[in-house]
Amino acid sequence: MKTILAPTQHIATMKSALETAVLLARRTGAYIEGFPLRIAIPPYVVAELTAGLTMDAYDAQRDEEVAELRRLFEAFMQEHGIPPSGTPAEHPSCGWLATAPEDESFIGNLGRAFDVTVISRLDGDSSGLHRRAIESALFESGRPVLLAPPVAPKQIASNVMVHWNGSTEQARANAFAMPLLHLADRVTLLTVIGGQDVPGPSADDILKQLQHNGIAARPLRVKLGDRETGEAVLDAARAEGCDLLVKGAFTRNRLRQMIFGGATSHIMEHADLPVLMAH
Repeated sequence: MKTILAPTQHIATMKSALETAVLLARRTGAYIEGFPLRIAIPPYVVAELTAGLTMDAYDAQRDEEVAELRRLFEAFMQEHGIPPSGTPAEHPSCGWLATAPEDESFIGNLGRAFDVTVISRLDGDSSGLHRRAIESALFESGRPVLLAPPVAPKQIASNVMVHWNGSTEQARANAFAMPLLHLADRVTLLTVIGGQDVPGPSADDILKQLQHNGIAARPLRVKLGDRETGEAVLDAARAEGCDLLVKGAFTRNRLRQMIFGGATSHIMEHADLPVLMAH
């Protein structure tokens, strides 16, 4: 994972997202690229917003917002010792994409050119823009998304939990996570007995695959009990002191998850550790 995309916006959890991106960049020697994440405003809304203002004044205000996001990103990287790309220094390094359009779907397009997109997880204050940005990255980039918790960990990918549920989505997440699994000191393969599994290879099959790849994962089985699957997964990760969870996203139909809930939705809204997700 040598390239990290870091969409930047004015939200309370932005600091944690950038801290998580920096942790990952230091772990893998990666380049971090920031860009301003902004909603595309229809022309008729712009007309209403500019009532009493000139278009030049409105454009200047939007330009200042973008400039402020750039200052936030670059100041954070400088504070954490991440130099600009092109300087005579080894990775990690950083850069800023100043030409990003006002369109949250752009994150899914641009994300195809990066190894991972880092963005803060959802919470009670998350905007529609934030939610759509995560979905765009998950469903359109073809790459994994690293969801940052509200408070960044002290380290990342040293103690990793992989939640195996038999699914295609989880297999894809496992494949994306391979570089981090090789770096980890400890890898745990979790199965939730009675949880939301689908027909597929057993946990023993995956343990063998990981072993052939030089990853000595240990199995862990927990009972669902009276919890939801997402709760059981997060409880297990917390009990094991993990600093990364690898999770396939939306194994169940996304509409069903929105209506009835599901492990992905719960983890996206409640995880207190970084979660590497892929669909």
